[in-house]
Amino acid sequence: METKNQTDIAEFLLLGLSEDPEEQPLLFGLFLTIYLVTALGNLLIMLAIGSDSHLHTPMYFFLSHLSFTDLCFSTTTVPKMLVNIERRSKSISYTGCLTQVCFVLLFAGLENFLLAAMAYDRYVAICHPLRYVVIMNPCLCGLLILLSLVISSADALLHTLMVFRLSFCTELEIPHFFCELDQVIKVACSDTLINNIVVYLVTSILGGVPLLGIIFSYTQIVSSILRMPSAGGKYKAFSTCGSHLSVVSLFYGTAFGVYISSALTHSSKETAIASLMYTVVPPMLNPFIYSLRNRDMKQALRKLI
Repeated sequence: METKNQTDIAEFLLLGLSEDPEEQPLLFGLFLTIYLVTALGNLLIMLAIGSDSHLHTPMYFFLSHLSFTDLCFSTTTVPKMLVNIERRSKSISYTGCLTQVCFVLLFAGLENFLLAAMAYDRYVAICHPLRYVVIMNPCLCGLLILLSLVISSADALLHTLMVFRLSFCTELEIPHFFCELDQVIKVACSDTLINNIVVYLVTSILGGVPLLGIIFSYTQIVSSILRMPSAGGKYKAFSTCGSHLSVVSLFYGTAFGVYISSALTHSSKETAIASLMYTVVPPMLNPFIYSLRNRDMKQALRKLI
């Protein structure tokens, strides 16, 4: 096959979820609805938190950033897919593809760190309630957001720059609905060993450390709740963690599901469909989880609407 370097590549081809012309209107309507629900839900969460002074607390500060991240995460992938379906095109420019890779990694990393920060916030609130205001001060909250952004940006730039060093063949078909890092590396003609090592190493560290932090936080939370004497106190403590625990289960559950499915199946179509579960579904469901399970959010949304 003819090999091209990055300066010669005009575009990649995103094969999407289906090549059947009769299914394209259905896919367009489905994903347009999902994107509009995602955008509206997360915007309402951000507006409700910003407009209600009772929600100006660390927990809702992190939640507003999580909603912003979810909105950006969905915006990185879904609109381009909708444009391609509408134009009956599969193309995405080389620059656009690498930009998509970078922003997907950035917002996925941000979500990962924000969930860990929210778990730490719940840990302090339940295990150290008398020191909560002192520990979770605005300076620390801002520092956690900044640190999450810096680390996620560095991770995204590292992987994107590693892709720049690759050469690609004339066959530039990506069996996916967006430019996922793993799929882009697979269509390269040059040696990708270093890229794969960096992907597994960095992902294990940046994905594993926040997850271990979440597990540690909830281990301490459960231990503290079980020591509470009253059933009412236990229920109240559990209820403050319910929404976050649901979001954590959804995010990591779908991510692990995609990893397992890609390991067990060699079908690129099935992998692409499985990837929907962590790129599209969590950003859409997170606002519902927090608004339906949280009394303060319900009151703030009522005032806003």
